[in-house]
Amino acid sequence: MKRYLILLLITASTAFAQVKFEANVSKNTLGLNERVRIEFSMNEDGDNFVPPNFEACGFRVVGGPSQSISQSWINGRSTFQKSYTYILLPLQKGNLVIRQAVIEINGQLYKTLPIKINVTNAVQQPNDPNEPATVKADDNLYLVADISKTNPYVNEPITVVYKLYFSYNIGITNWRELNKPKYNDFWSQNIDIKQLVAEEGIFKGQKYRYVVLRKTVLYPQKSGSLEIEPLSLDIDCQVPRGRPNFFGQVQLVEDSKRVSAGSKVISVKPLPLGGKPDDFSGAVGKFNFKVTPSRTGLKYGESLDLDVTVTGTGNLKLFSLPKPVVPSTLEMYDPQHTENVSTPLTGMSGRISDKYTIIPQSKGNFPIKPLRFTYFDLGTRSYKTITSSEIVLNVLDGPGVANSGTTPPPGSAKVPVTASKAFAYIKQTTTLKPIQSDDFIGSGLFYTLMALPFLGIPALILFRKRKEAEDADVAGNKKRKTNALAKKYLSEAQKHLQNKEPFYIALEKAMHNFLKAKLSIETSEMSKEIITDILLTRNADADTVKEFINLTESCELARYAPSTSVTIQQDYDKAIAILSSLEKQLA
Repeated sequence: MKRYLILLLITASTAFAQVKFEANVSKNTLGLNERVRIEFSMNEDGDNFVPPNFEACGFRVVGGPSQSISQSWINGRSTFQKSYTYILLPLQKGNLVIRQAVIEINGQLYKTLPIKINVTNAVQQPNDPNEPATVKADDNLYLVADISKTNPYVNEPITVVYKLYFSYNIGITNWRELNKPKYNDFWSQNIDIKQLVAEEGIFKGQKYRYVVLRKTVLYPQKSGSLEIEPLSLDIDCQVPRGRPNFFGQVQLVEDSKRVSAGSKVISVKPLPLGGKPDDFSGAVGKFNFKVTPSRTGLKYGESLDLDVTVTGTGNLKLFSLPKPVVPSTLEMYDPQHTENVSTPLTGMSGRISDKYTIIPQSKGNFPIKPLRFTYFDLGTRSYKTITSSEIVLNVLDGPGVANSGTTPPPGSAKVPVTASKAFAYIKQTTTLKPIQSDDFIGSGLFYTLMALPFLGIPALILFRKRKEAEDADVAGNKKRKTNALAKKYLSEAQKHLQNKEPFYIALEKAMHNFLKAKLSIETSEMSKEIITDILLTRNADADTVKEFINLTESCELARYAPSTSVTIQQDYDKAIAILSSLEKQLA
């Protein structure tokens, strides 16, 4: 009897035991280069364990999951403990949240509570005294940004070359970009590197191997102190442990390090004001200038092409060509712009041209005034002007000039006036109307106005049915409402579709105002990481958030890059689609 009573008590205590499933971290505050251990533990055996998406939470798994199970029987009581452990590395700074994990225990689903982690700047980590012979990646891995010139003129090309230096006793297995450098107030062009090649070089007075990871050509667009934001990398490597094995072979262990090239400040000099011509359009470099007609003699009704061409080295994509001035008797169409420009590490070089189609409207000799092209020569640090020759077009036949503004010489024959719209023929028929008008009552207009209310009843019925159908279309109304809201924020940008720089300024401001209205955050808090984290927390689609971030980042670059009206319209339509999607997702 006593044995059954003990068994009954054990069964009752087990039945009424509370199930615990919780998450614990080794620390709640850590540096960007530190790791954190998180353990999911339970006091009952469970199935179908689902960890949180650590990448979406801002962490990368560098260890685990490791599973442990312990069970003991003390004084007639059974205890059970099961855990899953992960080692995490933060991917960004800020207040990050590790979301809930889920497990099924006895047919019921249990979830952990979210955990907040504060990630600060990278901290200096002390060496481990237990491993004095182990090589550390911290002392053998460096990322350097080599800048060709730190004091250029506006629109003078400079190059930034990012090199990763590493010592001979470590090996690189993988690397990932954490923060791409931003070139605010620069026109930039990345140079493709088809294959990474390890080379030898001297760094800090010692021999290192290095790999060139990125090459970029920059053209500063304004004077003053301009900052180049740093490139940051997350690097996986293998380092020797320092303790040979039984056979004398060096043992390798996995290690990782985050490296940054650091921000750079470029002091940009303004172009000199002394001797600056009024027609200077911003060309900086070394150029040749030509104006070439396809022919100078032609018949009435025929056309010719006038090529305005600049060749050389310099900021070819960042200035406009001079426009020809032609007499009013020559009809000139908008130019066809062509570019044949390459961008090596030394800067842009090649050819740009505007081709104008010109059609004469009468016969005669018509001069095209000389064109002037001015540029700033970096070699002599002075302005230079190239002037083309005057071009005279000889139109052999066709009608004469109706009003050329010249007086015919004395004794010259009079030119007969040909029939034109200026002289109309006398009309042969009349349209007389009686002075006395008919009475309004009984007229056609009277009966039309009488029947108009009755004719409007069917139209009113059709309008009401259509209104009811639109009200019943919930999805359509919601879509129209979100599109209207997006267009409301983008109304200012729409006014500048034909003007590139005001358009992108208004577009960026509209997207920020949308976030301020929907997320109640200030402009000073709008970093890429904060916006991404808040939108994902509000269950916004990850692809839509990525498109939103990419569009806001491209607004600043697009203000200085060449673009067409088609590109501007595409960016406007893309902004409407993104804001409409976010409006529905955040509703």
